[in-house]
Amino acid sequence: MGNRLTQIATRTGDDGTTGLGDNTRVSKNSARPHALGDVDELNSHIGLLMCEALPADMRELLIDVQHQLFNLGGELSMPGYELLKDDGLLQLDNALAHYNAGLPRLQEFILPAGTRAAAQAHVCRTVARRAERTVVALQQGEEMRPAPRQYLNRLSDLLFVLSRVLNRLDGGSEVYWKSERLARQADPGVA
Repeated sequence: MGNRLTQIATRTGDDGTTGLGDNTRVSKNSARPHALGDVDELNSHIGLLMCEALPADMRELLIDVQHQLFNLGGELSMPGYELLKDDGLLQLDNALAHYNAGLPRLQEFILPAGTRAAAQAHVCRTVARRAERTVVALQQGEEMRPAPRQYLNRLSDLLFVLSRVLNRLDGGSEVYWKSERLARQADPGVA
């Protein structure tokens, strides 16, 4: 990868541009810096989630995810460079299968609520979805591998599943949307 920063306040971005890993400069409002920023924000939110009490295996998984997101950011910062490896996507698929296996089938929509850890996992999920959308927008204008988009898509799914697991720890439960259908099932007299 490119040179490591030796100072943070370089003032080179004062003109509204940012440097990419290949030493080109682009507008801070262009698609690539937007994608980089969303991935960075996602990684920061995952760091906040890791401040919560989490099962050890989930914590280790999220540490790996943070490293993969850093790789993804590096790949986004250097057009044509590959840092995100296929094993990262496989790890997410395996984690999805593992955590989904212990959950009941969804019968209704759940709200992004419950425990603080579960709610933070939902925040991470929504930021992952936004990061995915910005990567898709970038890919529509530039030739890129599908791996960054696929990784963010799977990660947002995993974060949803982890929120469900976190709400169910220690006998907790999910917060269901109070739909009209549920109200009718609970009280058949309701029209």
